[in-house]
Amino acid sequence: MYAREIDGQEFTFGVSGKLIRNVLVMYDRQTNSLWSQLLGEAVQGDMIGTKLEFLPAWMTTWEAWQALHPDTLALDKGGRRGSRDVYDSYYASSEAGVIGETFADDRLETKQFVVGVEIGGTAVAYPFSILNDKPVVNDNITGQPVLVVFDADSAAGVTYSRQVDGQTLTFLTAGAPRTITDAETGSTWDIFSGEAIAGPLTGHSLERLKSTVVFWFGWKDFHPDTAVYGIAPSDE
Repeated sequence: MYAREIDGQEFTFGVSGKLIRNVLVMYDRQTNSLWSQLLGEAVQGDMIGTKLEFLPAWMTTWEAWQALHPDTLALDKGGRRGSRDVYDSYYASSEAGVIGETFADDRLETKQFVVGVEIGGTAVAYPFSILNDKPVVNDNITGQPVLVVFDADSAAGVTYSRQVDGQTLTFLTAGAPRTITDAETGSTWDIFSGEAIAGPLTGHSLERLKSTVVFWFGWKDFHPDTAVYGIAPSDE
């Protein structure tokens, strides 16, 4: 999710009908520049090189979202187009999108979902298959202490900085659902809001870091040098 304001001007976007490495390309109605959905950056036109401001969001189920936000509004686009069989067969297949993969990489299955994170030019993919068994990951990317948390029930993955007021925290699973605790202060944190809800750090919030839930084939085609958490680099 991105903000639509650029240098004080509000932009509106549409679907261009184009793809770059199987990822949607948007256009803005003000300059007709083309923008990569995954990068959040203009790749052609007057705005080329301009980046959109990242807004924290996550992919989850309607049930989980409604439980957190019972008064939420929902955008109704009139339902899914096409038959369910077409969608189900696509997601069940090993096809790498519409135009096929750009780079071959068999470290993960083609349509394995990953939480993709890119910091300072270094990309890391956190596979759902690993997060299912290890839903709290304390990591470091180019010197940035990173926390990846995963809720298997809603298939939601969220990424935060582990630094709070200059202190680097180490996180563990907690007893209550969708909560974690830090080893340094024993505070309890809500994984979706990133807010400490009990303990010495109550009221403090973790900083959200940009991440995306994406198919493996889409992530590695944009980031061919990506690391995969829990999987050693190939010798090739």
